[in-house]
Amino acid sequence: MGKTQILGREAEDRAESMLSRAGLRTIVRNYHCRSGEIDLVMRDGEHLVFVEVRFRSSRGFGSAAASVDADKQRRLILAAQHYLLQSRWQGPCRFDVVTFDHGRGEHWIRDAFGA
Repeated sequence: MGKTQILGREAEDRAESMLSRAGLRTIVRNYHCRSGEIDLVMRDGEHLVFVEVRFRSSRGFGSAAASVDADKQRRLILAAQHYLLQSRWQGPCRFDVVTFDHGRGEHWIRDAFGA
């Protein structure tokens, strides 16, 4: 496992811990399908939450939040649709983004974008 993968896994661990402290419950980590990957699938009350975790170790590539562009959102939506078909979930859903930016700390963006 390379340094980037290790840092990414650590960011996912930190995000999961932060969201768990806020009352969310982990359902699945690193859900994979042909359409893409969802870092965390969690429950927040009646909502199923698809969480994208983004980490930036330097400012040279822009902010972590800016990296969740339209193409990334499209892939997350497709992966979430696949998960919903497999799980037969019938309740409300949302997409959250947790970012870790070097020197700027961590941010939890609830309902970051819609499907």
